[in-house]
Amino acid sequence: MAAEIQFNVNGEQRRIETEQERSLLEVLREDLGLTGTKYGCGEGECRACTVLVDGKAVQSCRTKVQSVQGKKVETIESLGTDGKLHPVQAAFLEAEAMQCGYCVPGMIMTAVGFLRNNASPSREQIVQAMNGNICRCCGYKNLLSAVESAAKSK
Repeated sequence: MAAEIQFNVNGEQRRIETEQERSLLEVLREDLGLTGTKYGCGEGECRACTVLVDGKAVQSCRTKVQSVQGKKVETIESLGTDGKLHPVQAAFLEAEAMQCGYCVPGMIMTAVGFLRNNASPSREQIVQAMNGNICRCCGYKNLLSAVESAAKSK
């Protein structure tokens, strides 16, 4: 059943008419043109589709668009300002924490949400926070280094 859904996306109030059961990922990519969020497994297991909803990392492929009514959604496109990378993005580049790059938007959004709530995490806390983000290229060592570096640069 179609309904009007209103939510804030990357600082902009949005209103769309859509089926309530559609995934947030589908709406972000197809209706709003925010293609930085990637479709990975479609089951919420790989976390390539991670976005922040009211500051919390969620898998947008498993999140129904109706559940974000009135909430704040942040995608990878929201990071960085005035042509400058967000500190987490810069740390990923510096640490060479990507190969194919497909998983990187989800990894970065997970790290951003985590670091907002934990300014000085231990390596073990970083491992726990990033656990579940799957990198098919196996760039985990550099990923952990990037998140540690980003935490120190805050």
